Amino acid sequence: MESATVRISGPSRKTLRDLSDKTGEPMQAILDKAIELYRRQRFLEEVNTAYAAVRQDEKAWSAIEKERGEWDATLLDGLQEVEKPSKVAKVSRKKGVPRG
Repeated sequence: MESATVRISGPSRKTLRDLSDKTGEPMQAILDKAIELYRRQRFLEEVNTAYAAVRQDEKAWSAIEKERGEWDATLLDGLQEVEKPSKVAKVSRKKGVPRG
């Protein structure tokens, strides 16, 4: 695996060392996880920003909603709808006995 030296602040290094000591994971593994989490967070922020921009455009948003509706019609494509039971006994999660 390729590696590089990166400078971090003293407090960040201490935090990294503390996390490594507590988890038993190497500092590199902790950094890898932190970077991946940050990448995902940034991705979602960018998606949210893009959706906010599209929502401002009524024509574009209407087209998206129309397409979603068209896809919703395919959810049971080729499948038979399963009937739900008319009455289901409610069971207490704690004791496993019927309620009311």
